[in-house]
Parts: sequence; C-alpha cells; structure tokens
Amino acid sequence: MADLMVRGGVSQFTGPVLEVSGLKTHFHTHEGVVRAVDGVDLRVGAGEVLGLVGESGCGKSITGFSIIGLIDPPGRIEGGQVRFLGEELAGADESRLRALRGKQVAMIFQDPMMTLNPVLRIDTQMIEAITAHERTSQAAARARARDALAMVGIPAPDERLLAYPHQLSGGMRQRVAIAIALLNHPRLIIADEPTTALDVTIQAQILHEVQRLCRDTGTALIWITHDLAVVSGLADTIAVMYAGRIVESGRTADVVRDPRHPYTRGLIDSIPTRETHGTTLRQIPGMTPSLLHLPRGCAFAPRCPRADAACDGLPVVRPLGGGRTVRCWHALGED
Repeated sequence: MADLMVRGGVSQFTGPVLEVSGLKTHFHTHEGVVRAVDGVDLRVGAGEVLGLVGESGCGKSITGFSIIGLIDPPGRIEGGQVRFLGEELAGADESRLRALRGKQVAMIFQDPMMTLNPVLRIDTQMIEAITAHERTSQAAARARARDALAMVGIPAPDERLLAYPHQLSGGMRQRVAIAIALLNHPRLIIADEPTTALDVTIQAQILHEVQRLCRDTGTALIWITHDLAVVSGLADTIAVMYAGRIVESGRTADVVRDPRHPYTRGLIDSIPTRETHGTTLRQIPGMTPSLLHLPRGCAFAPRCPRADAACDGLPVVRPLGGGRTVRCWHALGED
C-alpha cells in the first residue's frame, strides 16, 4: 500500500514519521557480544510523542543512537529496519545521515557538552546549526536563535548568545542544547533524558513547549527516560524496555492504568504518590542483568515473582488489542 499522496504536484508522505522493525545493535567486545538492542519495534506518527522507558543500561539510549546512525565500533547495527518518512536509514551512507541530522532529525543528548563546543560562543554555534542546512542571512539566523532560547525559558537571550558554554550553568547549557534541536523545525526529535539536570519548574516549562511543538507543527518526538511519572503526562504512547527488548507497549493511559508486564507494574509501584506518603515504596528486587551475560529465556525472570519453568524459553511479542503488545509468558490479568 502506497504511503505517498500528491497535492498540487508535490508528493507527501502519509505513513508514520518513524517505523523501526526488528532493530538489532550489538557490540563485539573481547569478552563477548553485548546485545544492547535486540529486536526492537517502534512506531511514531506525525505530532505524536512516544515515551521509551526503562532502567539505566536497558538499551534505550543506544536505540536512539541507532536510529540516526551514531553507533561507533565495536558496535554495529546487525539487522532490522529504520524507516524515516519511508526512507530506509539502516545502512545509509554517512553523507545522507549528516544531511538529515539537525535538519529533519534532531537529537537532544543527556549531556549538553555532547552538543556544545566549549571554545565557541553560543551565537556562533546556533547560527552555524541553521546555515549548515539552509541559505539565510546572519541576522535572520540570529533572530531565530534568540527566539529559540527564549522559548526554552532562558532569560536575557541576547546576552546568552554572547556567552561561552563554560559561562553557563549545567541547566542553562541543557536548555541551549534543547533550543539548538528545535532551530530547524525537525520532523523527528529524539530526546535522551534532556531534563534530568533541570529544576522542576523549568522541566515543566520545557515539557509544555515540546508538547505544543508536536501538536502545532506535526513533529514526532521520542522521549527517552527512566522516569515513568514524567512520560505518563507527556507521551501519547509508551514502550517499556528491558535488557535490550521492548516488553510492553501501548497507549499511555492504557499502560499506566492497567500494566500487563510485571516489570511495568514494578516501575509504576516504585513511583511515590499521595496514597503511599509515609510508607515504604515497593521496589523491584535485584538488578538489571548485564547485557553481556543475559539469563536464558526471559531476561526479567530472575527478578519476577511470577516466573516459572516456562520462562526458560524466550517469550514472544503478543498483541493484546487496541494497539497494545506484551512480551511475557505470564502477563498480568491473564490468570
């Protein structure tokens, strides 16, 4: 079925902005193969926000890096498809990926110094981010940069444009990195825990701004985080990741209200609420397994209260209806 329609002689893509199928990214080390991403499926449409949730080390950041081709040796994409507006990006040459990065696909890193050059002023870096992809005057580019800084809550943006990164606080640098990602109005933004270093008021402001951006411009957003509480108020859909695999996905309201995977249930139970004030929070026992030495079968089985002999076999993804999926032999609500 064609995903292209023609309006006024111009072809427009009508399918999902991003569709990832069976993505595998492995790191070949002296100790063995690290299966950081092991058969991940994701889908996000225009104007949608997808929350990719999981504990540290589950492979969610590597998933984001894999989508835009930022995997260095000894890592490599071993298989799967990454389709952006219908174009296959897995295996695309570096020149094509460079043309897309920063223009149509932007990434916000957890560490702002992965985005900012410490020896260049903020205005120089932001103007270059614009002029690298389009022909425009320095004055127009500077005005866009100033407006982007104001949009992410930076006071006195004209003064900040003249600053160097080391003259800004960590939270301020992160806001600059977010502003740079928004400069060229990308079709897809991959945000890797971008508000971790920010105070709650600025975090709320930025969450509101990215929601508005997606709604008003049709930008698709993948928000990578360990904080299920944040993403539950931001995302339209959620994909819960554990040990390199998606274990549950679906509409945010459905997953939060009625989680089916024991790991998702554990994440939700660990969030403080008014009802749990003054009581000990429930926690998931144990630690996330090493991706170098995963247990046989279900990777969550050693920590799961529902595990039995069936969990020695690798569970498959099962549809639950309503766009939901779960990867579990003993999904909640099926007793």
